[in-house]
Amino acid sequence: MNEIHQRPHVALLLAAVLAVGGLYGCKQEGPAETAGKKIDQAVEKTGDALEKAGEKTGDALEKAGDKIEDTVKGDKK
Repeated sequence: MNEIHQRPHVALLLAAVLAVGGLYGCKQEGPAETAGKKIDQAVEKTGDALEKAGEKTGDALEKAGDKIEDTVKGDKK
């Protein structure tokens, strides 16, 4: 008969050790994970900068449109 069946506490201890070891290994970050996080941060910063630039451009276009409208209305008077 198999020894693991005769000693279930040994099998349980072995399973616990493997589970803890597996969890510990998941917590460590390798160079790929670190690089991925840096890329994500850079993309987020770029997106924020583009959003701000878009807002500024939209504001500038709105002001220009208002000036054109005022000019056109002034010519009609």
